Amino acid sequence: MKTLKFLIPMGILLVLVLFLGAGLKLDPKEVPSPLIGKPAPAFALARLDDPAQTIRRDDLLGQVWMLNVWASWCVACREEHPLLVEFAKSKMLPIYGLNYKDQPAAGQKWLADFGNPYQASLSDRDGRVGIDFGVYGVPETFIIDRQGVVRFKQIGPITPEVIRTKIEPLVRQLNG
Repeated sequence: MKTLKFLIPMGILLVLVLFLGAGLKLDPKEVPSPLIGKPAPAFALARLDDPAQTIRRDDLLGQVWMLNVWASWCVACREEHPLLVEFAKSKMLPIYGLNYKDQPAAGQKWLADFGNPYQASLSDRDGRVGIDFGVYGVPETFIIDRQGVVRFKQIGPITPEVIRTKIEPLVRQLNG
């Protein structure tokens, strides 16, 4: 009987250690998005540079496009930004920015200081569209196909490797 009382807690501890060990091997940037394979959330947002103009998700149908969620207060966005500026020069696909929970003047100054890779940047001051997209934090990037379906999500800064091994092949496939 004493052996059984000892084995039950040890068994529970062993199971917990196995779950924790498995969890430590997971990459937090590889969090699966429930949006993959589903239509991108509908939105209608003012342009950051011209609040009188609104862009809707439906305006972007018919083309493969990238949505990059960023903010002027985001340190990781600053790390990622030069790569986006360079990638935009390839004209592989239009890049739209989602300026997330930011002051428009701060976002505009940031783009003026560091370059603007975006076809347009949209102002999401209250973060509602970001929440609809399941944004965990900034930066995050989505690839959306011609029918408006989310095909890829990158949590955290894009790297040259992500562009080379994931984004470029996917865009070629979707445009092919």
